[in-house]
Amino acid sequence: MAHNRVEWVPPEPRSGLIGAWDKFVGPGVTDTEQWLMLIPTVIAGLAAPVYAIYADLGWSTVQLLVAALVAFDLVGGVVTNATATAKRWYHRPEATFRDHVQFVAVHFLHPLLVGWLFWGGDWLYVAVVYGYLLLAAVLILKTPLYLQRPLAYTLYLLSLLLALYTLPQPPGLEWFLPIFYFKLLVSHLVTEAPFAPE
Repeated sequence: MAHNRVEWVPPEPRSGLIGAWDKFVGPGVTDTEQWLMLIPTVIAGLAAPVYAIYADLGWSTVQLLVAALVAFDLVGGVVTNATATAKRWYHRPEATFRDHVQFVAVHFLHPLLVGWLFWGGDWLYVAVVYGYLLLAAVLILKTPLYLQRPLAYTLYLLSLLLALYTLPQPPGLEWFLPIFYFKLLVSHLVTEAPFAPE
């Protein structure tokens, strides 16, 4: 471990369309990181609707597409946010509390779509899922850095209890809340040392 080098300051994003990709996954992403991000993401995006069809869940075309997009985004987000490149980018020195809260907050769309399309407009489901997310995110971000990781893991474990024993899960989307909370509370919010490629 002594030979591993940590780089906290990311390179500048490139210009143009490739620069947009840099700002999404972090500038300086390696080919290996990109493959590691893309392969499980594509598999998840295909697996969610294929399973629903195989299990004869009776989903509409819109439900199949939304499930594919949500699985694609969440699995991709878990892996991408865990890379050293993304950690370096999203936790760069100028990143603020507000930046992290905004990143988490835009994920309102996920529980909204699930509550609307798969629960027929269960707004209490949406409120509980999103409310817990925001509360947990603020608690993690307001906690001293050395305690953020264990707190994030604790709040993630509580989210599993919420998902398994409190909130009903739509058939075929049992994976949604565990991956949703893992992406945001653990993979994104937890600051970890961004090791440089060897």
